[in-house]
Parts: sequence; structure tokens; C-alpha cells
Amino acid sequence: QVQLVESGGGLVQAGGSLRLSCAASRNIFRGNAAGWYRQAPGKQRELVAIITSGGGTNYADSVKGRFTISRDNVKDTVYLQMNSLKPEDTAVYYCAALTMPMTYWGQGTQVTVSS
Repeated sequence: QVQLVESGGGLVQAGGSLRLSCAASRNIFRGNAAGWYRQAPGKQRELVAIITSGGGTNYADSVKGRFTISRDNVKDTVYLQMNSLKPEDTAVYYCAALTMPMTYWGQGTQVTVSS
């Protein structure tokens, strides 16, 4: 059974930083793209950042220049470095392994940014 376990969420003041980690079982990230998504209360889940198996990245416009997605293929872990956090970044953050034909999801980690 595939498991993705996120960590690193918490409460931070506006302008602060957090680093999220997502550790995978069964080498699920190997050879696959991975992504971070978020869902704020009352809103749909949205894409934050994607990293391909080759290391190519893409970001939502709202986080460009502030967030960085990276991966460690040895540890089978994906990271999201979040800097200059804003209150509107408050959400539950989910990591995903984008395999074919399935997407595997973690359980989510809460990020709360206070003003």
C-alpha cells in the first residue's frame, strides 16, 4: 500500500517561512512527477507546485518567487520551501504522487499564517 506522509506544517507569522516534507513508501516518487496542492476552507483544492521526474518545476502564479519545490530521489521525499508567507497561504497542504493512471495523496498538513 502506498503511503505519503507530510510534515512541517504549523502556525507562522506573515513574512515567515516553513518547509514541508512528504515522505513516500514503495519508492512511489521514483520516475514520477510529484506535486503540492492546497485547500483553504470553503475553496477547491488547487495546485501549488509540480516537479517532474527530471526536476522540471512549475508553480501557481500566486506562489511564484516565494515557494520552491524540490525532491530527493534517494530519500524518495519531496519538499516545499515556503518563504514570505501571507495570510492567504493558509490552507491544508497535500502532497501527491502523479503516477499513471493513479494519483496518490497524503493526509495533508495544516499551514496557518497569521497577520
